[in-house]
Amino acid sequence: MKTQAMMLAALMLTGCGTVQTVVRSDEAAVKSLKEKRSYCGAVPRIYSGVTYDFCTLHAPLEAGVDPEKYNNGTIFVLIDVVISGALDTMLLPYTIYRQQADGSIVVVE
Repeated sequence: MKTQAMMLAALMLTGCGTVQTVVRSDEAAVKSLKEKRSYCGAVPRIYSGVTYDFCTLHAPLEAGVDPEKYNNGTIFVLIDVVISGALDTMLLPYTIYRQQADGSIVVVE
């Protein structure tokens, strides 16, 4: 049971919005949002994980995706919003600095 919980936690963290925007490079976050055809033009670094998750939620569905099955994925994104919100709060001093130094992560130029 503990192993399954650890594996689930690891999988959640790899898809975590905060990990995507703070730990990985800006280019990786931009590439991911472009692949999802997100409508977001930029992601501010302050609470970037939560913003990334909402950008993911508001991306159009891919062709052939059943909306009912997509709703199951929405639950995971909403759980990630809570996790990202907590992580973004802990990282607030760093992300405020990065926002001042580097600005937002620009998705569309």
